[in-house]
Amino acid sequence: MVQDSIQTLQAQGYKATRPRKLVLEVLEESEKPISPYDIQGILRTRGKQINHVTIYRTLDLLCRLNLAHKMMSGGGFLKCSLNAAEGCHRFMVCQDCGAIQEFANKELCREENQLARDLGFHTEHHLSEFYGLCSGCYEK
Repeated sequence: MVQDSIQTLQAQGYKATRPRKLVLEVLEESEKPISPYDIQGILRTRGKQINHVTIYRTLDLLCRLNLAHKMMSGGGFLKCSLNAAEGCHRFMVCQDCGAIQEFANKELCREENQLARDLGFHTEHHLSEFYGLCSGCYEK
């Protein structure tokens, strides 16, 4: 998956720099949202040094290219699991086990954009997180 992200970076005219590769590797390995300082700490334990400003800039770029997402509730970042799926990417978060499921829905995105236009607003980005119980935790 890291190689796919690197190809996306390059296709968009960005270089696959060492810091970008390292941040992508950490995101790829993480199953839960991770903070920039956690990324820095993980890299430090591996003998790699990247300052937090570079990590923030890298994460910002990855989010703009839809290669990563910021989880609004916890402030951590998560690697995009849907690649170029059309529609705004959303998350369902289990409040019991912490499982996160990403999904995209073109129609929901269109409806939200229309609602915004009806209210005189131009939408540039959508953020949505659903909280509840996954099917496994709900059935317990």
